[in-house]
Amino acid sequence: MPKVYDAEDIVDQKNRMKRRKRQRQFICILLAAIIGVGLYFTRDKWYNKLRGIGEQYRTIVNSGQLAEGNFPIEVSGGADYQLCLSGKRMILLSDTYTYYYDTDGGLLKRRQHTYTNTVLRTSGGRSLLYEQGGNDLSVENEDQVFYTKTFAKNQIFFARLSEEGYTAVVTTSENYSCELVVYDKRGEVIYTRQCIEMVSDLSFIDGSKGCMLSYISAENGQLVTKVQKISFSEKDEQWTSPGLNTFGLSVCGYENGAFVLGMDACGYVDGSGQISSYYSYDGEFVSGASENGNSAVIVNNEDRRKYVMALFSGADAEALIIELEEPSIDVTIYEDLAYVMCQGKIMAYDFSGGLRSVAGVSDSYTGFVRSDDHIFLKGYNKIDRIDYES
Repeated sequence: MPKVYDAEDIVDQKNRMKRRKRQRQFICILLAAIIGVGLYFTRDKWYNKLRGIGEQYRTIVNSGQLAEGNFPIEVSGGADYQLCLSGKRMILLSDTYTYYYDTDGGLLKRRQHTYTNTVLRTSGGRSLLYEQGGNDLSVENEDQVFYTKTFAKNQIFFARLSEEGYTAVVTTSENYSCELVVYDKRGEVIYTRQCIEMVSDLSFIDGSKGCMLSYISAENGQLVTKVQKISFSEKDEQWTSPGLNTFGLSVCGYENGAFVLGMDACGYVDGSGQISSYYSYDGEFVSGASENGNSAVIVNNEDRRKYVMALFSGADAEALIIELEEPSIDVTIYEDLAYVMCQGKIMAYDFSGGLRSVAGVSDSYTGFVRSDDHIFLKGYNKIDRIDYES
């Protein structure tokens, strides 16, 4: 005989089904909220990678066609000229003149200088010219000379210019290994330091409120590079790192530490002054670049016919090795992409190793400079330009 349900049983059963349904819905909503909160707080790790999906495997092929009109820009004196970009200006330094061009090659200003062994640095729309081993420097743009400095008793080892217009100068010293003087954008002294060890390079940090210094010293019969963080508002250094086993060529500070580019190796120092990564080259160092924590190094091993670019996406990242078909010539970083010039072409890679763009160029160029829409090619006695989309 079939079982008979009364009305109350049917109502109870329906209520239980509704409660289970509401419980499942509540659990689903709760899980979605937990996942959403987790994704939000970890967005720095996944957003940039996700944003590139659908585009990262699309390689843009640029024509590599040379611009006409004002190009090529002829340079007298051979390959000893220096070329930099600052904002929308292209600055060319010869042995006697500083030339200011717009990116179309139009000459805006020509200013004569009397320096010997001159070095050009640019940043924030300004140019810094100084005599390496001499006594004079100037900070200027195409419209005016902001200030000049002469060190009567000391000689200039090197000088650096920040995006905010601050200038740091490392000179000889009578009683110390060297002296550091920092000027604000008006040329007023804001910081001085007498250094017991020789400063090999420096990099401004924290909006020009401080800098990273690198020192070369010997430990156990080997040259090492130490990094030191200083603030211009404090007398003592904030920390000094252990020595990296390399002869440091440059130091590039950023928010979470510094990158040391060395002659036979490179590595990162984290925000607490500890060595967080180290990479030893397998071949001859050619060039390197670092910007906002992203770094790239190119190495050629002619004996093994092996040419590589090592990419680093931060202090804790291991080297991502890109094997190149031809010997590398130059490398730079621009807007989170690494641009490498090899014999016959220029390629742009993202820091996940994806090839983003490529352009064929002549083998005769010795380097290049990247701007918003163009690449300027440095030849022996001329400068060419190609349009370049990444």
